[in-house]
Amino acid sequence: MKLLTLLALTGAAQAHYHFPRLIINGEPEATDWTSVRMTKNYQSNAGVTSVSSPDMRCYQMRGASNTATVAAGDVLGFVAASAVTHFGPVQFYMAKVPEGADISTWDPAGNVWFKIGSITAVPPLGSSEATWPAYNKKSVNVTIPAAVPSGKYLVRVESIALHQAQSVGGAQIYLSCAQIEVTGGGNGKPGPLVAFPGAYQASDPGLLWSYYPVPTTYTAPGPAVWTG
Repeated sequence: MKLLTLLALTGAAQAHYHFPRLIINGEPEATDWTSVRMTKNYQSNAGVTSVSSPDMRCYQMRGASNTATVAAGDVLGFVAASAVTHFGPVQFYMAKVPEGADISTWDPAGNVWFKIGSITAVPPLGSSEATWPAYNKKSVNVTIPAAVPSGKYLVRVESIALHQAQSVGGAQIYLSCAQIEVTGGGNGKPGPLVAFPGAYQASDPGLLWSYYPVPTTYTAPGPAVWTG
């Protein structure tokens, strides 16, 4: 029990984080919140703890001033400030902005999100970088599917921190949404489409973690990754 408590306190003492910049063609944007919507935790770095909150969409306080251009099939990165300092999966979703809607003000409510990437656990399971490839990284990347149709999208990055997730409601979600325009897209039909909130339940196994006994399997929450 003492070891459990020590591990939990160690995780709690680590710095929290946010995702304020895109990395396009290997180059990070020059300033924070350029193509990424400013999140409510831009100063506090606090995560979202209620998966039933509308903050699960983009956690935003305002839209971005820019929309980045990204080619289908390219790698898109997010800067983690100052690093992904809690273990757990990092996942990526996209939502297509409806024709005629203003991307900087569009609210991605309802079943509009599809998963395009998941950096998740590598067995054997534990709470170290050996299990979690995104842990302690200063940036995380995802490939925009080559089959995704051209158009304007929000790209949502989420880091699900499991260091205090020994009980329901303990997971912390650190997330941001970027505004992009996809060029050179394909004719794919992305899916399945899910909603935030709604895609996750607080009791989902992927939102829980046991230091002892250590789990033998782990499945990140949400739908399967759409690859086109």
